[in-house]
Amino acid sequence: MLRPFQLACLLVFSSVLSYSQPEAAPLLTFSVDFPDSQPEHYSIRIQSDGPAHYQSKGRLSADSDESDNFDFDFTLAAETRKRIFDLAAKAGYFQKDVDSRHKGLAFTGEKTLSYKDARRSGESTYNYSANPAVQELTSLLQNLSATLEFGRRLQYDHHYQKLALDEELKRMEEMAHTRQLTEVAAIQPILDEIIADQSVINVTRARAQRLLERPAAH
Repeated sequence: MLRPFQLACLLVFSSVLSYSQPEAAPLLTFSVDFPDSQPEHYSIRIQSDGPAHYQSKGRLSADSDESDNFDFDFTLAAETRKRIFDLAAKAGYFQKDVDSRHKGLAFTGEKTLSYKDARRSGESTYNYSANPAVQELTSLLQNLSATLEFGRRLQYDHHYQKLALDEELKRMEEMAHTRQLTEVAAIQPILDEIIADQSVINVTRARAQRLLERPAAH
């Protein structure tokens, strides 16, 4: 049996310990399920303090029979994170249904946005949303997925078919020019490996370097 003094000390210590533990960083998750597309499934988990994780499943290309999983940890720039979480706030943290419910719209994948912090949480699944904040956030995160999928293919090509790297990087340059990619810096470790590899032709390494030196698209 604990004596009264020991019990009081234990309660005070527990209270101080509980108070001193930092709150978990706000977390936003975006996932898409779109059968027969590339990829057929992906999810992006983003913490407001920086760490992020991407996971996708599907074929590497339209003419590939192989389906594989891709898991990738990365860090988003502070400006991009702020934009993402500001848009989540404008969308009411997805605590209400954001789907437009309009009939006759083409199916573009089942999308789910979720948010969680120490005080609130919300989640909504949709095909299309008329909410401007959700529209902007969806576009941003889809562009981020496109960037990370380039990283996935570049990583594969670098290991198994280096001659395919130049065409992939050329496509990436074209999409970056039309602002269809977000946060190319997220795949910098993959691009750095290509740049440093003396067995990759110089024109290909130069493309990878140019991509990293481009101003970030916002």
